Amino acid sequence: MNENYLIGLDIGTGGAKGLLVASNGKVIATATASYPLLTPQPGWAEQNPEDWWEATVKVLKELMQKGKGHPVGLGLTGQMHGAVFLDRDGQVLRPAILWNDARTGAECREIEERVGSERLREITGNPALAGFQAPKILWLRNHEPENYSQVRHVLLPKDYVRFKLTGKFATDASDAAGTLLLDLEERNWSEEILSALNIPYTWL
Repeated sequence: MNENYLIGLDIGTGGAKGLLVASNGKVIATATASYPLLTPQPGWAEQNPEDWWEATVKVLKELMQKGKGHPVGLGLTGQMHGAVFLDRDGQVLRPAILWNDARTGAECREIEERVGSERLREITGNPALAGFQAPKILWLRNHEPENYSQVRHVLLPKDYVRFKLTGKFATDASDAAGTLLLDLEERNWSEEILSALNIPYTWL
């Protein structure tokens, strides 16, 4: 007898992890697939988004082979704060810069100068820290202008996988709160911060 299932998928720093859950909450199957962490320079941490996608496909295939039924929903989570840069065709421009990357100290200072450190905390609830997404966007503009000129979308890691699964660009408030670009009170992108940093609203 076939049963309806739910799938949970986590795009972690060390690999993709998935589980297949029955309607009564019983875990039917689990699967994992790893991918490498790239450190091209000291203090840098990157991954290829294509590796996340290949691991996701592998995990989903393994789960579906273990369960006899139909998936009716998928819950998606993953590592926060990273930056995935896509061009107008949805193609990856460079390896993703991860949450544990420490290259953006100068960009953090630039953000606090442009927005104001107190005002930044009022809007986002956070100071400018290297792990967040906004300083990574400024770093790309400051250090890789050719790549920056081609950017049309900036996604969080799990949202790249969501895009590959659905063809749609979307995120959730909890992950967006880790970008330094979300107005927590309004639960929407902060036009004030985007304007101060000259980041297009349409990229998010």
